[in-house]
Amino acid sequence: MSEGNEVAGAAGGTGGAGGGRTVRVVLVDDHRMFRTGVQAEIGETDRTGVEVVGEAADVDQAVTVITATRPEVVLLDVHLPGGGGVEVLRRCAALAAAPEQPVRFLALSVSDAAEDVIGVIRGGARGYVTKTITGTDLVDAVFRVKDGDAVFSPRLAGFVLDAFASTDAPPVDEDMDRLTQREREVLRLIARGYAYKEIAKQLFISVKTVESHVSAVLRKLQLSNRHELTRWATARRLV
Repeated sequence: MSEGNEVAGAAGGTGGAGGGRTVRVVLVDDHRMFRTGVQAEIGETDRTGVEVVGEAADVDQAVTVITATRPEVVLLDVHLPGGGGVEVLRRCAALAAAPEQPVRFLALSVSDAAEDVIGVIRGGARGYVTKTITGTDLVDAVFRVKDGDAVFSPRLAGFVLDAFASTDAPPVDEDMDRLTQREREVLRLIARGYAYKEIAKQLFISVKTVESHVSAVLRKLQLSNRHELTRWATARRLV
């Protein structure tokens, strides 16, 4: 995290750190060193008030920790073992919709791909910032999301607004929209050359389940084998 001027608000609210307020946060990222780095960046800012109450490295851990701690904001990576950030959002939808103290989600990811951004926003995240964000801007983004604002990295805000500007706007990718989140995870790993056993270990599922997902992906995309699947994924820069 290094670049400044990272956060743009889509709803210029009254949020912002300071004023003696605090916000309880859960960090969800499968890289322990990154989680440690985020805590260090937050601690080094001039503004305080962010309390990290839990961490998680995969989908199941995230759901467990979020349910147990009921944070005000979750910093959520997009690509996680067990189904990805969208799966966390799906399983925590009731907490996000709670009338009192809803859990709000801010995606924090290295990816700035359209499908990732649109996917988590459709899933219910209040914003999306990239990992180049500074600690100060991240603290500000956390407080603003806690207050109900929508917050995006400036470069992402434009195409997010474009994607949702029209109610009849087409999906980002009609073929990808046919796949479930888990099928997309399997697709990416297959395209990267992972064996079925390795995919099963990565996603905490059985080899038989991996085979079922691959069959479903091939059927939905009308492909014949994993070589065609790899070419399809490479053409869409999913690898």
